[in-house]
Amino acid sequence: MAVGIFDSGLGGLTVYDQIAADMPDLPVCYFADSANTPYGVRTADDIYNLTCAATQSLFDAGCDLVILACNTASAAALRRMQENWVPTDKRVLGVFVPMIEALTERNWGDNSPPREVDVRDVALFATPATVASRAFQRELAFRAIGVDVETQPCGGLVDALEDGDEMLAEALVRSHVDALKRRMPHPQAAILGCTHYPLMQKAFQDALGEDVKVFSQANLVSASLADYLKRHPNMLGQGSETKFLTTGDPAQVTDRATQFLRRKIQFEAA
Repeated sequence: MAVGIFDSGLGGLTVYDQIAADMPDLPVCYFADSANTPYGVRTADDIYNLTCAATQSLFDAGCDLVILACNTASAAALRRMQENWVPTDKRVLGVFVPMIEALTERNWGDNSPPREVDVRDVALFATPATVASRAFQRELAFRAIGVDVETQPCGGLVDALEDGDEMLAEALVRSHVDALKRRMPHPQAAILGCTHYPLMQKAFQDALGEDVKVFSQANLVSASLADYLKRHPNMLGQGSETKFLTTGDPAQVTDRATQFLRRKIQFEAA
């Protein structure tokens, strides 16, 4: 395989779909840990262990480069993985980097002091574990000053989307946006800090208002990956086919994934 894409469930398919549209000749291996989803309510150690196990499966499948298309894993496990676990000939990248780059309008490798940016009041919608990690605020603080981030843990939203319950998902979006706006009435920008949430981007935009700029990750991650592969062509690997693996019931996950993307996505057992 060329590139591995990992998510705790189906949310990473929003990233896969954009990558497939932008780089249709790039083979990938998508791994959904559906038996253990959602990660957003788990402990940091649990998330770390599950993410390492899934990433190892992708390494074993021939992927030298793995994208954690899961904000919870990126927030709670990635740094620890990179420091203590990832082999020197492999790479594991998260989904925070492209989002921070877009928000601050500076490249990740820019190590100049933090500076003021145009956006001052930012709403972050994410899973409880991502919010608890404070990873987004930590990385943002290295690059920007004067930005007020108000977080909203969106309990239940991933479950509703995994179950295909769009009416419940829309109701939850409105509820979570209302809760955040009681604390930050006029955010200038909103971060959809979970790869499931782009499916509800219109609902978020409608609830927030048209004057709020909503940042979603799929297109940002895809563009960042294309740039990375240009700079590191040795990470492309020798794969020639795209496949989808799951720790859950392949037939059930296939049905939900097909509903999720509105086209057939065939999963097999991991």
